[in-house]
Amino acid sequence: MSNDQKKVWITGASSGIGKAVAEKFAKENWKVAISARRENLLNEMAKNENIFAYPMDVTDSNKTQETFNKILKDFKDIDLCIFSSGTYERKSEKGLSVENVKTVMEVNFLGVVGCVKAVQEYFQNKKNGHISIVSSPVGYRGLPKSSGYTASKASLNNFTQGIYFDFQKFNVRVSLISPGFIKTALTDKNEFKMPFLKDTNYAADKIYEGLVNKKSFEIIFPPQIAFIYKIFQILPNRVYNFLISKFVNR
Repeated sequence: MSNDQKKVWITGASSGIGKAVAEKFAKENWKVAISARRENLLNEMAKNENIFAYPMDVTDSNKTQETFNKILKDFKDIDLCIFSSGTYERKSEKGLSVENVKTVMEVNFLGVVGCVKAVQEYFQNKKNGHISIVSSPVGYRGLPKSSGYTASKASLNNFTQGIYFDFQKFNVRVSLISPGFIKTALTDKNEFKMPFLKDTNYAADKIYEGLVNKKSFEIIFPPQIAFIYKIFQILPNRVYNFLISKFVNR
């Protein structure tokens, strides 16, 4: 194993986009630390010589810090962190549930905050590195039957924009990943037709290219989704509300 081998820590890596991204980075000869709750799935992935399993639950901030400390002890250095843990339960989104919103916020938002906090001191002292957060274009505007999920992603988008400036003075790059509809166990729960649906390998390729070969703050794909959501951002509320009511909330 080369001494100059790049090293990455990926959370939410046991399935979906996180798993595909971990396998992509391993294929590109990065040394990859993976974290998620399902230890059996992580251990299966760790059969790859470039992948190493560090199970944890992102909602436990103390465990998150302990996990990063262990990775750092084993790896000696980390170049990039990709925080992609997420949850979504469409059935419980149909009615407003305080418990559901709490659960979604704890994983999708506060879990990421805990991960960033765990690596903050390391990257600020190193004065180099890269933190990347996986969110969603739905964080830009509210959608029906997704009150908890869209709120968590809106929080994540604003949080990522905020820490971009906080880490900038330490020469640490922060980026936001906004995938469109990607076929995963989470999106399989959707009861509507998902436009421009892509597979996880497509997402992994786009994420790798954006993080390694480009310097933009946001990595959003596919291009059709990027265009639609950028338009949504600038639409007046009355126009946006009319369109969503007519074509989505039926």
